[in-house]
Amino acid sequence: MRGADLAARVILGASFITYIDGSPVDLTSYAELAVLLINSPDRLTGLDGLRSLLEEGRRYRPGCRITRGDLDALRDLREELVTVFAAAAGGDEQDVVDRLNSLLIQHPVQPQISGHDGERWHLHLTEGGRMADQYAVGAVMGLATIVTDLGVDRLGLCQAPPCRRAYLDTSSNRSRRYCSERCASRANVAAYRARKKVGGQ
Repeated sequence: MRGADLAARVILGASFITYIDGSPVDLTSYAELAVLLINSPDRLTGLDGLRSLLEEGRRYRPGCRITRGDLDALRDLREELVTVFAAAAGGDEQDVVDRLNSLLIQHPVQPQISGHDGERWHLHLTEGGRMADQYAVGAVMGLATIVTDLGVDRLGLCQAPPCRRAYLDTSSNRSRRYCSERCASRANVAAYRARKKVGGQ
């Protein structure tokens, strides 16, 4: 993505946008596909659950064919993405990069112009191959771009035990530690009770 085709990159709040030849590609939304997949193991037990996951990720359209092969492929991808986030949470930048490079080789980018749902012409990272291939390309390319432009520490695992759900840290000061406000509140309450217990002894 750092070649002559790259016209400009900007960060707009929590949204990371890359412009290629004047066409916007929201790569944060693509990286969120990885987070959604990691955090949805319960939806990878059957095709109905997979369809629900794809709908939430805006990757499913009526008439799209999804198969057991897609389900198996996304289960495998989920396991690989979990190891990427675990390496990031452990501060092992080289391992994150090595794993993402391996995934980029397995899932090469195939940009294609699209204009679905009444939207203006825009780029999708891929429209070819089976549904699992399309999902994988978006998720992996999104993560790779965030890692190279914003840093490995933008990939996180929730620090509220026993959660360990994945998240992308889009805060300006890289301060995010939890996947949700609920987990943050739970962790704060637990820390307060622990301090109170120590102070009462």
